[in-house]
Amino acid sequence: MSRNADILRQYRQRVEQALMERLPPESRTPRRLHAAMRYATLNGGKRIRACLAYGAGIAAGAEPAQLDAPACAVEIIHSFSLVHDDLPCMDDDELRRGRPTCHRAFDEGTALLAGDALQSLAFELLASDPTMAVSAGIRMDMISLLARATGSLGMAGGQAIDIDSVGKTLTVDELESMHERKTGQLIHTSVVLGAMAAEADDPFLRAVSGYGRAIGLAFQVVDDILDLTADTATLGKPQGSDLARNKPTYPAILGLEAARDLAARLRDEALESLAPLGDNGGFLAFLADYIIERSQ
Repeated sequence: MSRNADILRQYRQRVEQALMERLPPESRTPRRLHAAMRYATLNGGKRIRACLAYGAGIAAGAEPAQLDAPACAVEIIHSFSLVHDDLPCMDDDELRRGRPTCHRAFDEGTALLAGDALQSLAFELLASDPTMAVSAGIRMDMISLLARATGSLGMAGGQAIDIDSVGKTLTVDELESMHERKTGQLIHTSVVLGAMAAEADDPFLRAVSGYGRAIGLAFQVVDDILDLTADTATLGKPQGSDLARNKPTYPAILGLEAARDLAARLRDEALESLAPLGDNGGFLAFLADYIIERSQ
């Protein structure tokens, strides 16, 4: 195992433990809601967003403990978004990460409330988690950044455009705008939050911000490709679901090979943005390759 692959494994284990500690226990009332929150979050995800937060923060000189709160916050926001995306009123999916979706394992009402409660918990962590030793001003800036990535200019807005685009033919620019909101914003925010928790300077923040924007869009391009090329067992959700719903995707608009070329170009942009970090950007560069080359 390479050094960076071992670091990735360590960060995943770290955020898994941090999430278990910060999510409300199932023994606390309301028990069914708390069970649903834990079910939706502690379910074997890739933890890419948390690893990006750790990678950026440690590259800026932080200790891992300083980064647990932002790493958990972005994973919790991601989990909430998946719970809501899977609901019958949205994508109506039955599988997520190889298990029944939250509304199938519990019920629609509980799943909806679990997503709402997860979103609130993410902001609570940034506001008050004691392991994040930064000023109140930095906490406020981090909360503002995550709120923007989550709202109408971020994930919620991207999902709204996605719903409205079913059965329509989008231009490449329109598709990029949708995915920058729906997927890219939270990935970009994950990197920047890690750097902010480390109290990084402006040149560092600019470098990782450019990296985050490029790799955030690349992540979605690869997702679109995998929807066509990977099987259900590998994906952990139904293969070809976007195609079946007649959703606009990069392979549908550009063709499969051109979509692969775009993902590679975005990775190159991400790596160029890391140049000012020198060797400190090594793990983030590894993650860029991992995101492009992943099979699920």
